Amino acid sequence: MKILISNDDGYQAPGIVALHAALQAIADVEVVAPEHNNSAKSNALTLHAPLYVQRAANGFRYVNGTPADCVHIALTGLLGYRPDLVVSGINNGANMGDDTIYSGTVGAAMEGYLFGIPAIAFSQVDKGWGEVEAAARKAREMVEQMQRHSLIGAAPWLLNVNIPSLPFDALRPLRLCRLGRRHAAERVIEQQSPRGEVMYWIGGAGAAKDDAEGTDFHATVQGHVSVTPLKVDLTDHEGLGYWGQTVQRMASPASQGEAD
Repeated sequence: MKILISNDDGYQAPGIVALHAALQAIADVEVVAPEHNNSAKSNALTLHAPLYVQRAANGFRYVNGTPADCVHIALTGLLGYRPDLVVSGINNGANMGDDTIYSGTVGAAMEGYLFGIPAIAFSQVDKGWGEVEAAARKAREMVEQMQRHSLIGAAPWLLNVNIPSLPFDALRPLRLCRLGRRHAAERVIEQQSPRGEVMYWIGGAGAAKDDAEGTDFHATVQGHVSVTPLKVDLTDHEGLGYWGQTVQRMASPASQGEAD
């Protein structure tokens, strides 16, 4: 089994170091990760600046770009082969609910999925890297189980996994979940620069709005490892009927005459 690992916290982050150490015991593993922290970069690709790949002393390769850049470059020429699995993480903090839209951790995994490769985004619920070795052990256990069930190297799928920051023996079983929802983000933070200019910092993520049973928020609070299958299709399928009628009315000669 060949695994490509990336992340959004940077190639020196404790999460990716622990994940590599855990997975190299069961697979041929290569790391291609951002040079610096690229949190909240989602699926962004760098199109108007050159990208450079460097190799660190520990063998990891790092790129002066986004998480998606790293996976894209790896899969389109850098590796020279097609991995069986793309794994992203372990992220420093949860990626639940609306976080997944912005997450660079999920973005890296999604890039692998878009290339037709099974992919997993791993995150720890709490920031600070507490019990990161336990999280890496759980990640390895999941990958081993998926390999035994012939899920790796087959049809592509994309999973978002959040692991509570607990000792390994305290982690409760996997729980299949839907994404929860958050309240709107906190107010933007205004500061004055040394030159007297106003600076703005994006506010923190809002609190959980939908953390009902069945959501990733609810499962991880209970100590379970949340597993959420994701898809790329953003189409509002339930709204297609309504918008079909609306667009038809907008395109009718009568409607165009009213506009004139």
